[in-house]
Amino acid sequence: MSIDAADRAAVAHFVRVCGSGVVATVGEQGEPQAAYVVMYAGDDAVLVFDAAVDSRKVANIARDPRIAVAVTGAAVTVQLEGEARATQGAERARLGEEYCRHFPSSRALDDGYALFAVDVRWVRVYDTGNHPPHVSEARWGS
Repeated sequence: MSIDAADRAAVAHFVRVCGSGVVATVGEQGEPQAAYVVMYAGDDAVLVFDAAVDSRKVANIARDPRIAVAVTGAAVTVQLEGEARATQGAERARLGEEYCRHFPSSRALDDGYALFAVDVRWVRVYDTGNHPPHVSEARWGS
Protein backbone atom coordinates (compact mmCIF):
# COMPACT_ATOMS: atom_id res chain seq x y z
CA MET A 1 0.00 0.00 0.00
CA SER A 2 1.25 3.46 -0.89
CA ILE A 3 1.88 6.27 1.55
CA ASP A 4 -0.56 9.16 1.28
CA ALA A 5 1.38 12.44 1.31
CA ALA A 6 -1.36 14.00 3.45
CA ASP A 7 -0.95 11.35 6.16
CA ARG A 8 1.57 12.88 8.57
CA ALA A 9 1.79 9.75 10.70
CA ALA A 10 2.58 7.55 7.68
CA VAL A 11 5.20 9.99 6.37
CA ALA A 12 6.80 10.25 9.83
CA HIS A 13 6.88 6.45 10.11
CA PHE A 14 8.56 6.17 6.70
CA VAL A 15 11.25 8.68 7.70
CA ARG A 16 11.85 6.83 10.99
CA VAL A 17 12.18 3.48 9.20
CA CYS A 18 14.59 4.90 6.60
CA GLY A 19 16.53 6.90 9.21
CA SER A 20 18.41 9.09 6.77
CA GLY A 21 18.07 11.27 3.72
CA VAL A 22 19.55 14.12 1.75
CA VAL A 23 19.07 17.73 2.85
CA ALA A 24 19.37 20.49 0.27
CA THR A 25 20.10 24.06 1.30
CA VAL A 26 20.99 27.27 -0.51
CA GLY A 27 24.66 28.26 -0.49
CA GLU A 28 26.09 31.72 0.03
CA GLN A 29 26.11 32.48 -3.72
CA GLY A 30 22.63 31.00 -4.27
CA GLU A 31 23.97 27.62 -5.40
CA PRO A 32 22.25 24.41 -4.26
CA GLN A 33 24.13 22.30 -1.73
CA ALA A 34 23.09 18.80 -0.69
CA ALA A 35 24.25 16.66 2.21
CA TYR A 36 23.43 13.19 3.45
CA VAL A 37 22.16 13.26 7.06
CA VAL A 38 20.81 10.87 9.64
CA MET A 39 17.30 12.01 10.57
CA TYR A 40 14.32 11.22 12.72
CA ALA A 41 10.67 12.26 12.51
CA GLY A 42 8.51 12.60 15.58
CA ASP A 43 4.86 11.67 15.74
CA ASP A 44 4.09 15.28 14.80
CA ALA A 45 6.11 14.72 11.57
CA VAL A 46 8.69 17.36 12.51
CA LEU A 47 12.00 16.21 11.01
CA VAL A 48 15.08 16.30 13.25
CA PHE A 49 18.73 16.10 12.22
CA ASP A 50 22.07 17.26 13.57
CA ALA A 51 25.07 18.93 11.97
CA ALA A 52 28.48 20.14 13.04
CA VAL A 53 28.25 23.87 13.77
CA ASP A 54 31.06 24.59 11.31
CA SER A 55 29.31 22.77 8.43
CA ARG A 56 27.92 24.43 5.31
CA LYS A 57 24.41 23.30 6.29
CA VAL A 58 24.46 25.30 9.50
CA ALA A 59 25.68 28.48 7.79
CA ASN A 60 23.21 28.04 4.93
CA ILE A 61 20.21 27.49 7.22
CA ALA A 62 21.17 30.53 9.31
CA ARG A 63 21.00 32.63 6.11
CA ASP A 64 17.97 30.94 4.57
CA PRO A 65 15.97 28.41 6.58
CA ARG A 66 14.16 26.95 3.56
CA ILE A 67 15.29 23.40 2.86
CA ALA A 68 14.32 20.39 0.78
CA VAL A 69 14.73 16.80 1.94
CA ALA A 70 14.64 13.51 0.02
CA VAL A 71 14.18 10.22 1.86
CA THR A 72 14.39 7.03 -0.18
CA GLY A 73 13.33 3.48 0.58
CA ALA A 74 13.31 0.43 -1.68
CA ALA A 75 10.49 1.56 -3.97
CA VAL A 76 9.31 4.79 -2.34
CA THR A 77 10.83 8.26 -2.32
CA VAL A 78 9.43 11.03 -0.15
CA GLN A 79 10.33 14.62 -0.95
CA LEU A 80 9.71 17.23 1.72
CA GLU A 81 10.09 20.99 1.81
CA GLY A 82 9.93 23.27 4.80
CA GLU A 83 11.81 25.54 7.16
CA ALA A 84 14.57 24.41 9.47
CA ARG A 85 15.47 26.01 12.78
CA ALA A 86 18.30 25.36 15.19
CA THR A 87 16.69 24.14 18.40
CA GLN A 88 17.51 25.76 21.73
CA GLY A 89 16.84 25.19 25.42
CA ALA A 90 14.02 22.85 26.39
CA GLU A 91 13.13 22.04 22.77
CA ARG A 92 16.74 21.02 22.06
CA ALA A 93 16.82 18.85 25.18
CA ARG A 94 13.50 17.16 24.37
CA LEU A 95 14.18 16.55 20.67
CA GLY A 96 17.81 15.66 21.34
CA GLU A 97 16.84 13.02 23.89
CA GLU A 98 14.42 11.43 21.41
CA TYR A 99 16.94 11.67 18.55
CA CYS A 100 19.70 10.08 20.64
CA ARG A 101 17.33 7.30 21.72
CA HIS A 102 17.02 6.36 18.03
CA PHE A 103 20.68 7.02 17.23
CA PRO A 104 22.64 6.15 20.40
CA SER A 105 26.04 7.00 18.91
CA SER A 106 24.88 10.49 17.89
CA ARG A 107 26.74 13.55 19.11
CA ALA A 108 23.67 15.73 18.53
CA LEU A 109 23.74 17.20 22.03
CA ASP A 110 27.51 17.64 22.21
CA ASP A 111 29.17 21.03 22.04
CA GLY A 112 29.98 21.78 18.44
CA TYR A 113 26.74 20.31 17.09
CA ALA A 114 23.46 21.94 16.15
CA LEU A 115 20.17 20.06 16.32
CA PHE A 116 17.65 21.16 13.71
CA ALA A 117 13.87 20.79 13.60
CA VAL A 118 12.14 21.08 10.23
CA ASP A 119 8.55 22.22 9.98
CA VAL A 120 7.38 20.52 6.80
CA ARG A 121 5.15 22.54 4.46
CA TRP A 122 4.99 20.33 1.33
CA VAL A 123 5.31 16.58 0.71
CA ARG A 124 5.49 14.46 -2.43
CA VAL A 125 5.44 10.66 -2.37
CA TYR A 126 6.60 8.71 -5.42
CA ASP A 127 5.98 4.96 -5.17
CA THR A 128 7.38 2.82 -7.99
CA GLY A 129 6.15 -0.35 -6.30
CA ASN A 130 2.83 0.12 -8.08
CA HIS A 131 2.07 -0.02 -11.77
CA PRO A 132 1.59 2.66 -12.78
CA PRO A 133 3.65 4.39 -10.10
CA HIS A 134 1.63 6.13 -7.40
CA VAL A 135 2.30 9.84 -6.87
CA SER A 136 0.66 12.00 -4.23
CA GLU A 137 1.36 15.53 -3.02
CA ALA A 138 0.13 17.51 -0.05
CA ARG A 139 0.60 20.91 1.47
CA TRP A 140 0.89 20.83 5.23
CA GLY A 141 -0.05 23.80 7.34
CA SER A 142 1.85 24.71 10.46
